Amino acid sequence: MNVVMIGAGYVGLTTGACLAELGHRVVCIDTDAMKIARLKRAEVPIYEPGLSELIRRHMMAGRLAFSDDLASAAPQADAIFIAVGTPSDDDGDIDLSYVKGAAAELAPLVKSDAVIVIKSTVVAGTARMIANLVAEIRGDSDVHVASNPEFLREGSAIGDFLEADRIVIGADDARSADVLAELYAPLRKKGVPFVTTTTTNAELVKYAANAFLALKIGFINEVADLCEAADGDVAAVAEGIGLDRRIGRAFLNAGPGFGGSCFPKDTRAFAATGRRYRQPQTLVETLIQRNEARKAKLAAKIIAELGRKGGRVAVLGTAFKSNTDDVRDSAALTVIPALLDAGIAVVAHDPKARKATERLVPGAAWRDCPYEAARDADALVILTEWDDYARLDLRRISGLMAGRSIVDCRNLFAPHEVTRHGLKYVSIGRRPATPTTRQKAKRAGAGAGNWSDIAAAPA
Repeated sequence: MNVVMIGAGYVGLTTGACLAELGHRVVCIDTDAMKIARLKRAEVPIYEPGLSELIRRHMMAGRLAFSDDLASAAPQADAIFIAVGTPSDDDGDIDLSYVKGAAAELAPLVKSDAVIVIKSTVVAGTARMIANLVAEIRGDSDVHVASNPEFLREGSAIGDFLEADRIVIGADDARSADVLAELYAPLRKKGVPFVTTTTTNAELVKYAANAFLALKIGFINEVADLCEAADGDVAAVAEGIGLDRRIGRAFLNAGPGFGGSCFPKDTRAFAATGRRYRQPQTLVETLIQRNEARKAKLAAKIIAELGRKGGRVAVLGTAFKSNTDDVRDSAALTVIPALLDAGIAVVAHDPKARKATERLVPGAAWRDCPYEAARDADALVILTEWDDYARLDLRRISGLMAGRSIVDCRNLFAPHEVTRHGLKYVSIGRRPATPTTRQKAKRAGAGAGNWSDIAAAPA
């Protein structure tokens, strides 16, 4: 099948490459000529595991191409996906101008019976509004508009597409349903559940699903606060909760709050939709407020841990989660400025998100490895759950640091693993763990020379 993807951002690139993997011929269109030029050289502008290799393979096979010329690609397409941005307005609702603009440009170009598929995350009623817009421009209702929300997680997007939990199709006519059923036939044959419903229902599925997952994160973070006060352990509590098949273990990891391109934006839009239809989504409204407050509370917790003005803090991880370079609404964007405002020197490290963070948060110093960031730090803070951080040599970290506190916002370690190296361990949903007298004495007896040798070891 001939497919055109309008928008070569995160969703468009990943979806386009995966549709090529299913055997379709895909052209990705973008108005950014410099981006298209880079993509034609197989230079992928985002970090997503496996995506660069997938794009190169299908470019070489002739199934994936890139262009800034919609007029040449659209007339041959059986399905045209709109995967453009839908930025938030001040009230949390989304700006549909890019979706409308793409549809208006596309309307006179496509062949009769083509299906325009809205992949962008849009509010209820958008597909029907776009169908009316296209029909008005064409003077005919011979082009169909469908909804096909994406459920891709940054860091695992290719697997989420090819091994999907479900495919949701919003189709208000038989032609749209048939074309999308054919498009996804390889995944349907593998047993991926295929849900066909109305366009409005599909649009609501996307927002409701993300709002529910965000609520699970918000809930376990509230439980974590209670665990800290009641001398509990949120990891044990989450395990006990998650083994209930009605609940499940996913998204029950306490941490610094959710961020990224989906949950913050989609919860705000879902709440705005509720207000527009006079059906307030009060749980989600509260969740949004609590999630933002959590990041500020975390910054205050780190500052209090220093116990004095000034000092030096190593921040490990600025992406909103591991395996991505996305820093949108990440905890680091709140924590680092708060530390700097408190007169604290910040030395940061992230294996992928340094450039994106530096653009948004100036003032921090950067190091090329986590050990160099930890050198002479009064406290070390872990904000992102990168595998490299979970494998840190804590003995070496202890020798490098000037202070004794590790504030682990991702609970990467068992407390005893940290305290046995003479370090205080402050995690989420557990009481702080401090070294025993014996552990302190053992570290003191190690001798400065031994610790210097460790500090000087190669990264």
